Amino acid sequence: MSDSRIPEKPFEPRAVRSYVLRGGRLTASQERALDTLYPTAGIPIDDSPIEPESLFGRDAPLWVEVGFGNGESLVALAASMPEINFIGIEVHRPGVGHCLHRMQEEQLSNLRVLEQDAVVALRDRLPASSVARLLVLFPDPWHKKRHNKRRLVNRDFANVVAGVLTGDGVWHLATDWEPYAEWIHEAVGDCPHFRNTAGTGCSAERPAYRLQTRFEKRGLKLGHRVKDLVFARVST
Repeated sequence: MSDSRIPEKPFEPRAVRSYVLRGGRLTASQERALDTLYPTAGIPIDDSPIEPESLFGRDAPLWVEVGFGNGESLVALAASMPEINFIGIEVHRPGVGHCLHRMQEEQLSNLRVLEQDAVVALRDRLPASSVARLLVLFPDPWHKKRHNKRRLVNRDFANVVAGVLTGDGVWHLATDWEPYAEWIHEAVGDCPHFRNTAGTGCSAERPAYRLQTRFEKRGLKLGHRVKDLVFARVST
C-alpha cells in the first residue's frame, strides 16, 4: 500500500470540531511567552508545509502530541528524550503560553509548538510518513451522546493519522472515560492501517515515557479506569 495521506474517502472541511475555544485569561508570563518566544519556538499559524528537518536543524525521529494542555508533561518528555524531535499541537492560548514559558526554563531545543487545529496540521501541513509516534492523551470524551460527533477520534481521523505516520509508526492514545475507549477500539480497530499492539479490543500497559497528567490524576480520584491504547501502523 502507498503511504499517501489521501483518506479512503474525502475528508471534508471541519464543520464539527473536537474542541471549543475557551476564553481563559492569560497570565503575564503566558502572554509574554507568546509575544517573545512563539516567533522562535513556535510554528507559524498558516497553511505552509512544515519541514521537520529544517525546523529543528537536524534529522531525528519526530514525535507529535495533539492537545498537550498546559505542556508540563510534554516538556518533561522532551527534556528526558533529547534525541527525539517533538511538536506539540494545542489550540488553547494559555496552555501554549505556559508550555513556551516552561520550554524556556528547561532550555529545550528539541520541542516546537503549534497553535492550530490538529486535523488541519496533520492533514495539510506535515509531510506524509514523517511522524514516528503520535500521542493523543486524554482527549475530550464529549460524553453526552448528542456531542459524540465532536470526538476527535473517528475513522476519518484514523486515515489522516495513517497518512502522516512512518511505515512503522505508532499511535498512542489514553483516556479515563471507558465508553470513549470502546469508541476508539471500534473506530481505529476497524481501520485496516492499524494493528492493536495489545490485541483486538485490549488496552496496553502504560508506556514508561508517559507521565501521569493532571487529567489522569483527577480521573483516578473520581474512580475512572485509565486505558492506554497503542496502535501500530501497518501496510495493507
